[in-house]
Amino acid sequence: MAAKQTAEPIPELPRTERERLAPLYAERLAQAYGDPHAALHFHSPYQLLIAVILSAQTTDVGVNKATPALFERYPGPADLAGADQLEVEGYVKSLGFYHQKAKNIIATCQRIVAEFGGEVPDTMEGLTSLPGVARKTANIVLGEAFNKVEGIAVDTHVFRLAHRFGLSTEKDTDKVERDLMWLFPPNHWHRVNYDLITHGRAVCTAKRPTCGSCFLNDICPSAFEPTGWREAD
Repeated sequence: MAAKQTAEPIPELPRTERERLAPLYAERLAQAYGDPHAALHFHSPYQLLIAVILSAQTTDVGVNKATPALFERYPGPADLAGADQLEVEGYVKSLGFYHQKAKNIIATCQRIVAEFGGEVPDTMEGLTSLPGVARKTANIVLGEAFNKVEGIAVDTHVFRLAHRFGLSTEKDTDKVERDLMWLFPPNHWHRVNYDLITHGRAVCTAKRPTCGSCFLNDICPSAFEPTGWREAD
């Protein structure tokens, strides 16, 4: 889920045009995708936090396959805080970068136990103080586990679509988030986040966006881009 820089041409739109397009995107995406939500499976803030950390640079499907056994073995932060790293690596090895991920989730749980009484913190400041947790992860955990919306989680899909839709030209995820938070009202942040992710997976994919069948192709400044970096239906 980590955002990456792109070599694609990024439309540079004036502020007034971004302001005009943003509510159009929001309305059409909401109509198309009903009630989108996190694809990661979880039953507690602890499980969601660990799942999001593990989802970096891998698929949510892969994480959902790995976490049931992990959570059965380590049902809470205190259990994982005292775990052997080599044993934890065995549970997450299929996800890639497993050595660092195992190290991060153990260290995160150690911090939760030592500084937060064994409970996952429910603030942006508290979450981002944990190893392996940046604003993207914190936004997801706050929104999904605590029903608190303090920003927009910029994963690889949101990052890509923010550029293609002409909503941001920034290369840093925090700055992309800032642009999106400025364009969309706070009561739309949670919704827009998952709508963009859903659209990025279903239609506006990284390698082959299907512009011809996209319900945004009449307003998207990147639709049918003639430079050859995408193919229409």
